[in-house]
Amino acid sequence: MIDVYLFSGFLGSGKTSLLLHIIRQLKEQGKKPAVLMNEFGNLSFDSDQVQGAGEVPLKELLDGCICCTGSEQTEAQLQGLLAENDDIDVILIETTGAAHPVEALDAVYSPLFAERIQIKGIVTVVDSRRWIDRNQLSPQMKVLFLEQILHAHLLLANKADLLTEGELASVTMQLADLNPNAPIIQTVNAEIGFDLIEKMLAQQQQPALPIQSAKNLPLSSKLLTFTEEVQKESFEEWVRSLPETIYRMKGYVPIQGVKNPMLFQYAYGMVNWLPEYVKMEPRLVIIGEDLENVADFRSVNPDLDEI
Repeated sequence: MIDVYLFSGFLGSGKTSLLLHIIRQLKEQGKKPAVLMNEFGNLSFDSDQVQGAGEVPLKELLDGCICCTGSEQTEAQLQGLLAENDDIDVILIETTGAAHPVEALDAVYSPLFAERIQIKGIVTVVDSRRWIDRNQLSPQMKVLFLEQILHAHLLLANKADLLTEGELASVTMQLADLNPNAPIIQTVNAEIGFDLIEKMLAQQQQPALPIQSAKNLPLSSKLLTFTEEVQKESFEEWVRSLPETIYRMKGYVPIQGVKNPMLFQYAYGMVNWLPEYVKMEPRLVIIGEDLENVADFRSVNPDLDEI
């Protein structure tokens, strides 16, 4: 039997960071993990990071949903993983931040490979800072945020370093009230031992809660590509001008004076830059609501092409 773990969480909560930590730990233990990822839109940004972590069998679902509406595609990708790799020990599934975790879990169950896999549970990564201001989300997005927490078997109160002790205690208590059956682990950068995840999930049972479908969420994505290097200060000025309905941005931005496009991530008003040691395709994915109202970055730098 191959153990399957499903990582859920809102856009920008830290799921990919968790995935990369777990991959590293499994490889250190001599185990062979495989990954199934769902990207919102048609750009395989997060899966590029997984491939950079070493030789890990990977399948991805682009511009779709790893949920009931995309169950046939999910089934086909899992079949591909199992058929092409006969020595897999663990399968890690990362859903898009717009996916309902139980819909995603239901899509994994299939009579075609039921005898080969064992679902261990849902780990939901919670952006603790966003939780405090959850009422600022649109009603549909807030419902999804709550549903991802309600249906978890294990909760990671992530980005704990961004909160005061009092705020973190309050968030932890509120999460416990919402889902009293799931253990809560406070994390920074989604760092947690895989052995602890195994231990916590071994004690849990899957919650039997009704599913509210997230397939009609008003989310969309926009892809920006760069033809010229941009000034970092000008780019950050544009980012600060964006509305609060922009939940997530990720990609590679070519910065003046820097050899390779830098890895850029944005979630809930917070920006993160990291250097890249290989030349990545200069493009950026924006995920949110009402993207047609987003000010065009070309007004800041006319050398940017928008697709």
